[in-house]
Amino acid sequence: MDDAYCETPAPDRAPVDAGPPYAECVLCRKPTEYPESTKGNTLCPVCAWQEAARTACSG
Repeated sequence: MDDAYCETPAPDRAPVDAGPPYAECVLCRKPTEYPESTKGNTLCPVCAWQEAARTACSG
């Protein structure tokens, strides 16, 4: 049996993050996942989740 066939390949490195500058959340001013060049209202993940909950419950 060929031993090379059963070898597990080395994992690929995770892609390097583009890094700052990130856009600020329009509600809490924390950094978002979006670059500064993003147009419109940018929300951090926490504020986006809270806004979605408010919208869903507003009937």
